Amino acid sequence: MGRWANAGDHVAPGHRTATERCPRFVAAPYVGSVTDTLGPGASASAADPLGDAATSTDHRRFTAGDGVSLLLAVGLLVAAIVAPLLASVQYRISIFALAQPLFGTVDPHWGTGTVPAVLIAALGIVAGPPLAARLRWPALLATVFATGLAWVFSLAMIDGWDRGIAGRLVRQDEYLHEVPGVRGSSIPTILDHFASRILDFRPDSWTVHVSGHPPGALITFVVLDRLGLSGGGWAAVWVIVTGTSAAVAGLLAVRALAGEEMARRCAPFLALGPGAVWIGVSADGYFMAVAAWGIALLALSATRRGRASAAFGAGAGLFLGFAIFLNYGLTLMGVISLAVLVVARSWRPLLFAVPAALAVVGVFAALGFWWLDGYHLVVERYYQGVASERPFSYWGWADFAAALCAIGPAGAVGLGRALHWRRLRDRMPVAWLSVSGVACMVCADLSALSKAETERIWLPFGFWIMVGTALLPRRMQRPWLLLQVLTALLINHIVRTYW
Repeated sequence: MGRWANAGDHVAPGHRTATERCPRFVAAPYVGSVTDTLGPGASASAADPLGDAATSTDHRRFTAGDGVSLLLAVGLLVAAIVAPLLASVQYRISIFALAQPLFGTVDPHWGTGTVPAVLIAALGIVAGPPLAARLRWPALLATVFATGLAWVFSLAMIDGWDRGIAGRLVRQDEYLHEVPGVRGSSIPTILDHFASRILDFRPDSWTVHVSGHPPGALITFVVLDRLGLSGGGWAAVWVIVTGTSAAVAGLLAVRALAGEEMARRCAPFLALGPGAVWIGVSADGYFMAVAAWGIALLALSATRRGRASAAFGAGAGLFLGFAIFLNYGLTLMGVISLAVLVVARSWRPLLFAVPAALAVVGVFAALGFWWLDGYHLVVERYYQGVASERPFSYWGWADFAAALCAIGPAGAVGLGRALHWRRLRDRMPVAWLSVSGVACMVCADLSALSKAETERIWLPFGFWIMVGTALLPRRMQRPWLLLQVLTALLINHIVRTYW
């Protein structure tokens, strides 16, 4: 059995362990529970010899490594704020971000959602960690989803219903602006003509967000409109509900790969992350959820056999295949998919996932949209706009500072712990997932197609960095949660975010 055993402190009566569900797990690096492996009374510390029980100091306090991670994160953010202020006026203007590194304006304010957001944050800090440890698994999933939903909604309501929720997706540069113009067209017709309208400076050019993404996003809102769920309110509800569901997908993936103990440890952080500021409301929250469910299904496929493995694998292919028609950059989810297969030591899911993903590509192609054509056109379209002026000398590194605002200090410190060479050498699942999220960001950054606004654009990648919070000591969960919610509350009250 592998050295990273799964802690079973909270396995409910009658719950089957991973070993019982799938005997193949006996050969995998993460197997069953601690009690399955070491016998009754085994400590949960066996789940991570570098974690809680590695030393008494690591268990009880903030470590030197945590301090380095936090200082690097704070330093990066401060540098991203200060650097433009020290540059020329022309350089500052070329950045096109008045609240650098975030896209928005500095405008301290409060609103209807302020009090509920503070109360939800306080309740989450006090009750989150013990509930995550004690609730039965189905109840925990429901609680995480409900808490996340309330958290996202309350943060969005700080800006009010119109500006914070219903009006977000109806602006001239957003998806719903184009929906009325295609009401008389069939979906195959929309897809057949989609690529011809990507480039700018034409009479029928798509608006900014529609032209900058594959057609899946527009089609989603067209379908909602045709189902009678028209307007910005329903679109925002769709984005918030689907975006919040990503936390459930993340927990299922971590449980499948690393065991229930590790999933429980990151649950409060997935429910109350600062990324909620942009889940409510930007369509990237919806994109994040589709990709997250694809990864979760891939993890379930990799840790099961037979028909279940095939079904989960095919589902993963459908979700991940559709994800690349929501955002071109989600092809990078292949990096996280690779991490899942490596830690699970199983390539079998590819037999089911790849054909399913290709089927999605085939359907779009048959209806008139070829992904590669769209990608090449969108690169040209990208540099027809402000991207041609935004300096890579700033955004090449400030992109990470913007993404850091959605990850929070706990995510940064969890990533620091994930980068420990022993955890990576021994294929610790949460470490590999966390590091693979960073790898996606690095690849996206080097493409020079993500200059600014990465606090929302990189949500699908930052989400997996957040699972590294499972490595934080239990006794430090409340202080880290406090820093997470403070990050979200400060951003939402100081910056008028555009998304």
